[in-house]
Amino acid sequence: MADLHTATAALARDELAAWLRLLETPGIGRQRARRLLRAFGGPREVFEASPAAWREVLDGHKVSEALARPPEGHDALVERTVQWLEQPGCHLLVLGDPVFPSSWMELVDPPLVLHARGRLELLGIDALAIVGSRHPTPQGADNAFQFAAALSEAGMVVVSGLAQGIDGAAHEGALSGPSGTIAIVGTGLDRVYPRQHHALAGRIATEGLMLSEHVLGTPPLAPHFPQRNRLIAGLGRGTLVVEAALQSGSLITARLAMECGREVFAIPGSIHSPQVKGCHKLIKDGAKLVETTQDILDELHWGTSTTVRPAKDQAAPLKVADDQPEDPLLQALGWTPTTLDALQARTGWPTSELNIRLLELELSSQVIRLPGQLFQRQSNA
Repeated sequence: MADLHTATAALARDELAAWLRLLETPGIGRQRARRLLRAFGGPREVFEASPAAWREVLDGHKVSEALARPPEGHDALVERTVQWLEQPGCHLLVLGDPVFPSSWMELVDPPLVLHARGRLELLGIDALAIVGSRHPTPQGADNAFQFAAALSEAGMVVVSGLAQGIDGAAHEGALSGPSGTIAIVGTGLDRVYPRQHHALAGRIATEGLMLSEHVLGTPPLAPHFPQRNRLIAGLGRGTLVVEAALQSGSLITARLAMECGREVFAIPGSIHSPQVKGCHKLIKDGAKLVETTQDILDELHWGTSTTVRPAKDQAAPLKVADDQPEDPLLQALGWTPTTLDALQARTGWPTSELNIRLLELELSSQVIRLPGQLFQRQSNA
C-alpha cells in the first residue's frame, strides 16, 4: 500500500494546487476543465497559458476570466488537503492515474480528481452496486444486507452511496464478508452525511474504501447526489435495486447503469407495495428479476470456487415437514403486508386471539409489525 500511496497521493504541491484550482474555479466545471486539459496537457500548463489561449479553447466564454486568479480560500484548501493526505490511508487520484478506475473512463462525464480513503486495491476488484430506498421496510433492509454479504463472500466488492436505508444496509452486509465495500459520497471526505452513518463511514475508511470527487469541506448539497449516482452506476459490472418507489433516485442510478452498458437487476415484491413499484418498472423495462444472489452471479458469468451462501431472505418460502402443517395464521397472512381486519376476515378469529398469536409470531421472528398497523411475514424465519 505504501507504493500505491507514493504513486497516487504524493503529488508535488504545485501540481496539487493546480488541480484544486481547476476544480474550484467558478463556472469552469468538469466539461470545460477537460477541454483545457486536452488543449494544454495538465493543470499547471493550463494556468501557465495566456488569457487569449483560454478564450480560444473555451470559444470566448466569459468564464475564462475566472482562470486568471485563484478562487477565494484556495491557499487554505491546498494546505488542508496536504495535511489530510498525510493521514494514513488518504490518497488523491487524478484523471489518467494508473489506479484511476478504467471503467469511469467510459463515462461521458468522468471525474477529474478523486479523494480516496481506505483500501485502494478494492478498485481493482469486480464490483456490483446496490441501491434503493432511504426508507425501506425491515425486509428490504435485510434483503440488501444479505445480498451484499453473499456477494462479498463470492469475491465481489459492493458499491453504494452511504445514504440511509438500503445503502447503509448494503455497506454493512458487504463488510461482514471478505471482499468489502466502496462508498461513493456527495460531500468532501472530511465530512459524513448522513450523520447517523459516522461510525459506518469510519469502518468503511478502515476496512473498505471511501471515494469522493469533491474537495475537502464540501457540504451535502442536493445537486451532488445525482452526480454521485453516475459514479456508482459506472464503477461496477451492474446495479441491483432493492425497494424503490417510482420517483426514487435509485431509478436514476439504474438508468445511468443501462446507459453505461452495465447489467441492471431488481428484486420484486408485492404488487400492492409502493416501495417496490420502481423495481417492477425496471423489470418491465428489461432489468433482470432476481430472487437469489446466485441469479446475479449466473447472469454475470461469475467464475468462482467460493461457495455462495444464498441470501436467507430470498430463500424459498418456509418449508415444513409433511407431518407438520403450516401455521394457519402464517398461511392466512401470506407474503404481503396485511391489516388486522383482513386477517380477521380470513381466519374468522376474534381480535383478542389474533393479537395474542401475532405477538407470539413476532417474538419468534416469524412476523414483523409495520407502521399503520400492518403485519408482514418474514421469509427468513
